[in-house]
Amino acid sequence: MFILVLGSILGLMHLYVWKRTVKDTTSPGRTRILLSAALVLLLVLLIAALVLPRTLGVTHTGWVAWPGYLWFGVVVYLFLLLLAVEPVRLVLWLARRRRRTDPPAAPAVDRRVFLARTTAAAAGVAAVGLVGVGATTALRRPDLLRVPVRLRRLDPAMDGFRIAVVSDIHLGPLRGRAHTERIVSMINATEPDLVAVVGDLVDGTVAELGSAAQPLQDLVSREGTFFVTGNHEYFVEDTAEWLTELERFGMNVLRNESTRIRRGNGGFVLAGVNDPAGESDSAGPDYDRALAGATPDQPTILLAHQPVQVRQVAQRGVDLQLSGHTHGGQMWPFHYAVELAQPALAGLSEVDGTQLYVTRGAGFWGPPVRIGAPPDISVLTLRSDSV
Repeated sequence: MFILVLGSILGLMHLYVWKRTVKDTTSPGRTRILLSAALVLLLVLLIAALVLPRTLGVTHTGWVAWPGYLWFGVVVYLFLLLLAVEPVRLVLWLARRRRRTDPPAAPAVDRRVFLARTTAAAAGVAAVGLVGVGATTALRRPDLLRVPVRLRRLDPAMDGFRIAVVSDIHLGPLRGRAHTERIVSMINATEPDLVAVVGDLVDGTVAELGSAAQPLQDLVSREGTFFVTGNHEYFVEDTAEWLTELERFGMNVLRNESTRIRRGNGGFVLAGVNDPAGESDSAGPDYDRALAGATPDQPTILLAHQPVQVRQVAQRGVDLQLSGHTHGGQMWPFHYAVELAQPALAGLSEVDGTQLYVTRGAGFWGPPVRIGAPPDISVLTLRSDSV
């Protein structure tokens, strides 16, 4: 159903782009036919990039995924740029109507065709340029952010405790083992006390991506690596198989449960909840169960993939929630839509007395493009009110 809806939307977008870049700029004939055929082929390539990994497998579809998803980015921005010009077109059309009661003979080069060609060319150059910059940002080394977070009731013995937070790695047809190795190397270089991987690790099966995820077993921290599911973990054929594989890599999977992290006489409760997408597999979030180990004398830190989950836990006394999911919006201006669904895009904020930290994630989904939302790995340093 998702692919059907998305395919319909993409088809309408391509129809509009065809109207503005082909039909409005050419006369009937060979040129129009060739350009129309090229646009249809690009649409087919994009649909293939979306569908083939589900049928042929992730590891065999990189050849179609890269051009298909790059065109995805280009056509999205081409559509938006052309749409932004529509008010100008309307104003010019109204101005012409006011000036002309009896139109003069058509000039040698029709002004409307000239305007259409100029607009299409400018939008095309701008779209390709934006995707080029965005792809460079998406594929580069993630930013390393260091963020101090002050917690109530944190024992001075825990002051300076560092949590490396990474999310949305999105291993799949476009990102593989080298991507994981770079992330692991960056995290290990920070010498964290604990690593939190807050969902959306994979977009494929264990058979396809197990090798790509394997470097996660090399993560080094004093208290270990903890994982909670994201929505994409429930898009694969067998979620349980992935969770077993991650445990084999030495990761601690928190499935609506908690553990206690101690240092000397101090400590905090670390809890983790499943993503709401797990409800389709009868494995949705159970906040009461996850927070059953919380105590009033020590702070509670919750791992939850989606920032919106903070609304469920703030009333339960959670001090800090660590999340991902948003990609920081990934491609401007779509962050406006994300903001409608989530309480925060990125960074540290507060919701109903609970602090919320959202990482922009280390990968991407769909087009390998990030505009205004560079990837990051975050290292949170806990600070005690008593120090």
